[in-house]
Amino acid sequence: MNASRSHMGLPRRSVAAALVAMPALWLGARAQPLAPRRATPSQTEGPFYPVTLPGDTDNDLLHNGTLNYAAGEPTWIDGSVADLDGRPLGGAFVEIWQCDQAGHYHHPGDGDRADRAFQGFGRVAVDAQGRYRFRTIRPVPYTGRTPHIHVKVKLGPRELLTTQLYVAGAPGNARDFLWRNLSEQDRAAITVPFERAPDGWKASFPIVVAA
Repeated sequence: MNASRSHMGLPRRSVAAALVAMPALWLGARAQPLAPRRATPSQTEGPFYPVTLPGDTDNDLLHNGTLNYAAGEPTWIDGSVADLDGRPLGGAFVEIWQCDQAGHYHHPGDGDRADRAFQGFGRVAVDAQGRYRFRTIRPVPYTGRTPHIHVKVKLGPRELLTTQLYVAGAPGNARDFLWRNLSEQDRAAITVPFERAPDGWKASFPIVVAA
């Protein structure tokens, strides 16, 4: 065989050049930017966003001032808030509100019948990594609705997202008019598993917004 040829019939200098180029091409492919994330789907605010915010608006809905709420199943809700490129959304606030264990909201439109010990509304600033956390109860159904928690994301004066968080596997999901009208992909984005924890339940809800 001609000494200037490799076993594949190519000049040795061409093979060597190709081998040198391969790592660069491979690294170049890895360096390509990730595809933009899909924004968390929005949902209606509903009729029970607080008319007047409670005096206690921290992230622990099981304590309203000096009152302790003993009903329901204690639950940790945590997650992160990021933009479409995956960057943590510093300066954002996450709000949640929901009914008490008996299915009542702190709202005049619902007769203002919610238990006074249940805070019912919470707000927290995300940290430097975009993380947030709430202590509340596992959501319960009420007339016409499957269990859910309302969620809102704000950045300064702007409302970036209003949506609802659902419980994976809840029997009422398929009958709920808002949940069943979502696409399968949108359902997956806002329906999360609630798992047993040593102190109740826990659920994680990552949020992606167009900031």
